[in-house]
Amino acid sequence: MESKSKKTELSRRDFLKLTAVTGTGIAMGAAGMGVFMGMASPSEEVKESNQTKGDRIAMYGKHQAGIITPQQTYMYIASFRIIASERADVIRLFRDWTKFCDLSTAGGNMKSGGNPLVPPSDTGETMDLPASKLTVTFGFGPSFFNDGGKDRFGIAAKAPRYLKDIPRMPREKLDLSISGGDVCVQVCADDQQVAFHAVRNFIRLSTGVATLKWMQEGFTSGVGNQTPRNLFGFKDGTANKLHQHTQGYDDVVWADEGEPSWLKGGTYLAYRKIRMLLEVWDRSAYSDQEDTFGRSKESGAPYGAKNEFDTPDISKMPADAHVRLAKESKQQIHRRAYSYTEGVDPRTGHVDAGLLFLSFQKNPDQQLIPMLRLMQNQDKLNAYTSHVASALFACPRGLREGEYIGQSIFES
Repeated sequence: MESKSKKTELSRRDFLKLTAVTGTGIAMGAAGMGVFMGMASPSEEVKESNQTKGDRIAMYGKHQAGIITPQQTYMYIASFRIIASERADVIRLFRDWTKFCDLSTAGGNMKSGGNPLVPPSDTGETMDLPASKLTVTFGFGPSFFNDGGKDRFGIAAKAPRYLKDIPRMPREKLDLSISGGDVCVQVCADDQQVAFHAVRNFIRLSTGVATLKWMQEGFTSGVGNQTPRNLFGFKDGTANKLHQHTQGYDDVVWADEGEPSWLKGGTYLAYRKIRMLLEVWDRSAYSDQEDTFGRSKESGAPYGAKNEFDTPDISKMPADAHVRLAKESKQQIHRRAYSYTEGVDPRTGHVDAGLLFLSFQKNPDQQLIPMLRLMQNQDKLNAYTSHVASALFACPRGLREGEYIGQSIFES
């Protein structure tokens, strides 16, 4: 007889292979697969840190994956508007999303029921593709809890302390149709098709309960542990190194005291779509470009230093340099930005491209808003950019196996 310890070696991948051979349709996820495979639960170490195992990143853990996870190459962020009025319909949607996440982050696909007369249960474009370090991160906007003074789902009392729309800043030209939203889903992967497959199926599964308000796709690249560069050619995210350790994340990212229990171990996601005026930038002198940031374009070193991670001396930088103003705010955020391109602006003939600024922080009122105000008023970079969209979402703590997305809000 096979020993109990031997049985525990059955993996999710083995289970997926088994169902493929038997033709069994998979309609289970966080709860169903965990119950069916009780022996295949992730280790406590994986649950704690969403560790990478080959091409897979654990969905379950103390914190959601896709926040402090090293950046994958491709990203989609989608914002949904809930159209259902019944709480039970929203819970059903979140259960369906959870099942899909459980399977897709493990590298699997939903199996069709075998009936050729109904649509398949998976769009199918990732069959034979690995998980490609797929992560899915969920967040809830202010209107999810209170929409125009209405408590739609009986959860207004559980709204986070700092969750509200980002105040309008000077010189902004925000498009409200691509800002805000009830629920956001950030999907990241090292294969664009894997990432798109996930967001496509979230949209498909939401039919009748939610509609897509807006969606953005982004990309980034970096060699090894090098800081990625934005479309202006400068390194983006250098300051993250200051807090990339357990205590640093506790201080900068993870929400704690004063927040509802479902958010403790979660964070706030700030989103800003920033169009870069590439044609103007590309005609600027190299020295002007470096003065705009206060760093060397090639090495990333702050003015007066030799290496990227040397301590900046703001006295060496122009008064309106981007890095100087960020340091003068005396706040830290965790940046996880991506670049975007959207073809040509038909009005000007210029390239429509820029930065999808994504940051995670425990207290946006203290860490983010003052920084934005300072920069929007004084930053030399404003001459080369235009802020066109904005949103703030609260991202819950990580899921435990057996939970569905949002369960800690609806049932705690």
